[in-house]
Amino acid sequence: MQADAVVLLEEGNMDVPPTWFRPGAAVIRCEPTLESGIVECIVTISLRGRWIQEQQYRPWRLRSLKLQPLMPVPSDIEISRAQIPKPVDQLAQEVGLLPEELEAYGRSKAKVRLSLLERLHTQPDGKYILVAGITPTPLGEGKSTVTIGLVQALSAHLKLNSFACLRQPSQGPTFGVKGGAAGGGYAQVIPMEEFNLHLTGDIHAITAANNLVAAAIDARMLHEATQSDKALFNRLVPSVNGVRRFSPIQISRLHRLGINKTDPASLTQEEVSTFVRLDLDPSKITWQRVVDTNDRFLRKITVGQASTEKGQIRETGFDIAVASEIMAILALADSLEDMKNRLARMVVGTSRSGQPVTTEDLGVSGALAVLMKDAIKPTLMQTLEGTPVFVHAGPFANIAHGNSSVLADKLALKLVGRDGFVVTEAGFGADIGMEKFFNIKCRASGLRPNVVVLVATVRALKMHGGGPNVSAGAPLPKEYIDENLSLVSGGCHSNLRKQIQIAHLFGVPVVVALNVFKTDTEAEIDLVCQIAKECGASDAVPCHHWAQGGRGSLKLAQAVNEAASRASNFQFLYNIEMPIAEKIRTIAQKVYGADDIELSPAAKAKINYYNQQGYSSLPICMAKTHLSLSHMPDKKGAPTGFVLPIRDVRASIGAGFIYPLVGTMSTMPGLPTRPCFYDIDLDPATEEITGLF
Repeated sequence: MQADAVVLLEEGNMDVPPTWFRPGAAVIRCEPTLESGIVECIVTISLRGRWIQEQQYRPWRLRSLKLQPLMPVPSDIEISRAQIPKPVDQLAQEVGLLPEELEAYGRSKAKVRLSLLERLHTQPDGKYILVAGITPTPLGEGKSTVTIGLVQALSAHLKLNSFACLRQPSQGPTFGVKGGAAGGGYAQVIPMEEFNLHLTGDIHAITAANNLVAAAIDARMLHEATQSDKALFNRLVPSVNGVRRFSPIQISRLHRLGINKTDPASLTQEEVSTFVRLDLDPSKITWQRVVDTNDRFLRKITVGQASTEKGQIRETGFDIAVASEIMAILALADSLEDMKNRLARMVVGTSRSGQPVTTEDLGVSGALAVLMKDAIKPTLMQTLEGTPVFVHAGPFANIAHGNSSVLADKLALKLVGRDGFVVTEAGFGADIGMEKFFNIKCRASGLRPNVVVLVATVRALKMHGGGPNVSAGAPLPKEYIDENLSLVSGGCHSNLRKQIQIAHLFGVPVVVALNVFKTDTEAEIDLVCQIAKECGASDAVPCHHWAQGGRGSLKLAQAVNEAASRASNFQFLYNIEMPIAEKIRTIAQKVYGADDIELSPAAKAKINYYNQQGYSSLPICMAKTHLSLSHMPDKKGAPTGFVLPIRDVRASIGAGFIYPLVGTMSTMPGLPTRPCFYDIDLDPATEEITGLF
């Protein structure tokens, strides 16, 4: 009666009363047979409970945390610290995770293993909701808080299973100007300090992997410049106990070179030279080092100045860590194997003969997969109301696609069940983050969204309606504090209308979420909701989650639930097989409102090169300012009559997209005169952090 499993060795049918077994025990019947002198066991398994139940979908038993909102609303960190999060193993159990699928990192967060996808592969997906925004002010319009407020409303108040899937924030903005990205007010991920600082080390893993590639590039160029073919070969394929053997990654390189040999001694002198020399052109190396800090003085540096580097001096630079192609790969990979293959395909530069050189050519791609093997698992956390959140990946929304990971979305869609909701967020405005979500992320994942939640603020709409400039750190002009229906109307009929139209290009219904600030008047709020519906939104509702938590987003949750019940006619904006220039033109004209594009000579040359290398069928990831629908940051509303200049075209082959550069894009932010770190401090007695937001 105490056994988890009972094995019966029987001839014929042994009748064993079920009362002998503990409920849920596994009964394994073995029938011995004699064949060729060998006794075999034909095993039939009668699993009457526990094992089968554990492999099936588990209904949620979510215990929400109660909120007691205060007025005035305290600081974000005070609110976060006042709420005690559930132990992460309890949260995991409540949402149907098994203990063996969890890898705890302290009390409040845990990695979730990808084996969950195999266990629940027959489970229908839930509904897939994307939160995007209108073209923002430099202050941001609160997409993260809307995302968190929405899932708090769905799960804690409407009792509908829901998961938020968010990007991991970079420490650059956290200590720079913008601050963290855990949400705000009573719509936050907690503990917010852990969310904003280090988390489970994924960005550090990306930094280590990225910089290993950079070190491998410079070391390889040094060794090729200072050694003969024979010396290189003897070191790359060393003799161990008198025998030379190629490693598997070296055999892959030989095959790509058309050399179908596995015995090092059988290579001709020409084949040896071809094998050992990558012959990287120093002027065409595209790979840079990264660090997760805003450090403007690393934008351009010179390396190799020590005498030990034997004159191998070149100019290079640093990007911020989240701009690394490895971050984009983490966000788009759908399995460990897929990530490993993408890491191997990354192109780091071009040889002097014009051939792309990959990380696999460098011999480093297997090591990258080792460094990234834990980072591929999403991190489980919770909101202020105890609802689940996956935090995973955080690619830049300009030179990359600006969305959280495919894997986090897939895991969450299985866990919420058929009638549940997964709410994920796209960076910047809908013209950038949403367009890339549809054309890049949805192509990679095979997932199809049900609803777009378009976040707007009265503040941003006034700016698009002709209001004065808004600057981070400066007081808001009076136009943004006093009621001004004319400016609100102008912004609604220009930028809001255009962003709704962009979503409709993809066949997805739109619900407008007006993120309400204390300076907004009832007349302004009503006007936005009225015009949004006139412009084609399925619904438009004011949201008060910042001050009230999930209860303040109940209307939004009900509108999303209603919109998701209708059929979505999702479609891609362009055929992936269209020529590169035509795909760029399609985005420029249909999404941004441009008359046409203008390709620079450098851009045309790059497109020809990518066509020759077989990269023409990759999707497009436009690198453009997020402050305007056009390429001109000061042009607000919905500009028309402009030609979009394409300065250059680059490729992230491992991530799987081509990214045209519209103007000059900085991949390393700088610090302002007074960064956020002036206010961040630690109390040594209590270990409490102050000043984070």
